[in-house]
Amino acid sequence: MTRSIAKVKEFLSQGLVPSFFAPSICAPAFFTTVVWIKLSTVVPMVLLFLSAFLPHGGGAYAADGLERFEARVVNTYPHDPEAYTQGLFFGDGALIETTGQFGQSSLRRVEIETGKVLEKIKLPDQFFGEGSVMWQDRIINLTWRSGKGFIFSKDGFKKLGQFTYEGEGWGLTHNGTMLIMSDGTPRLRFLDPETLQVIRTLNVTYRDRPVRFLNELEWIKGRLFANVYGRDYVVRIDPVSGFITGVIDFSGLIPDQEARIAKGEVLNGIAYDAGNDRLFVTGKYWPKLFEVELVPVGGGN
Repeated sequence: MTRSIAKVKEFLSQGLVPSFFAPSICAPAFFTTVVWIKLSTVVPMVLLFLSAFLPHGGGAYAADGLERFEARVVNTYPHDPEAYTQGLFFGDGALIETTGQFGQSSLRRVEIETGKVLEKIKLPDQFFGEGSVMWQDRIINLTWRSGKGFIFSKDGFKKLGQFTYEGEGWGLTHNGTMLIMSDGTPRLRFLDPETLQVIRTLNVTYRDRPVRFLNELEWIKGRLFANVYGRDYVVRIDPVSGFITGVIDFSGLIPDQEARIAKGEVLNGIAYDAGNDRLFVTGKYWPKLFEVELVPVGGGN
């Protein structure tokens, strides 16, 4: 069961469904305040309900002076359609991917051109795997709600240790000096890569409003890029101010993308090959991995 369904089930088990207050005319709808209210009956298709309220393709940013981009596909490669992608990064000439789901979470090394899994280990069944990053000779892998992360060797995926943290674990990357972690809230944590303790935090905002659901992360040319969970666009974040400075539209990469989003098969996974200036994206259960280039769209600064 996907995280989206699991999250909905958690709310439904308490008899909770979402009630939305209307956003201001010029604010993106995904910043709308969500309040969970008690009802005696619940709506079974909550994800479809949510999807109807949230914009696709970053269109809500169009007239707001941000830099906007669309994705041009350069190459298309196979991707495991049974991989619930949680973390994705480029390292040592291959893609490193971490996947989620209880009983199915894994760390794997993938050959880009063929999609072949070259190396793989499973996490214990009670852990729901999340984002990951390589730091020197180690791979750090978060889990969702257990408050525990794992440390593996980059060669052979040997378990070296584990660590704990407060709250949920979602995305993970690094900026060359610190690890950067998301947890589904507007707050990003900057961690000491050796002690894995929080050094500082950064609140991500758009027009002074907090941006939630920041998911898989990637550091690209001095800027932080983040999937927004459930959406088909990626936001670019200034790592000093926390302001969103750009939005990239990834809609239409695969057939029936909006239908996939409604089922939780969302865009998630950004990997940058700095040595060759290549950018890769995929999604949860997507059968394809895309190498893309970002094309500016008129209307931004």
